[in-house]
Amino acid sequence: MEIQHFNDAKKGHFRAVEDDTEAGIMTYVWAGDDKFIIEHTVGNPEFKGVGLKMLDRAVAYARAHGKKIIPLCSFAKKMFDRRPEIRDVLSH
Repeated sequence: MEIQHFNDAKKGHFRAVEDDTEAGIMTYVWAGDDKFIIEHTVGNPEFKGVGLKMLDRAVAYARAHGKKIIPLCSFAKKMFDRRPEIRDVLSH
């Protein structure tokens, strides 16, 4: 599965694709220069674990670029609550 990342100055998304089929999408908007807000995550039920794969890619991006994440989306919030190992990129 490939996780593609699209980003501009105001918004972006992570898109999961497998065999030319969209497996899921996670959208975000920028909140200043150093934070982004995960607004929505949707996964195709045929692809188990796709939401977590997209979140892991978002966390890796935040770490690599010194950014923080605000998890507005219920899925992302739940994952930050359950996974202390990713909280280093959580915005307070």
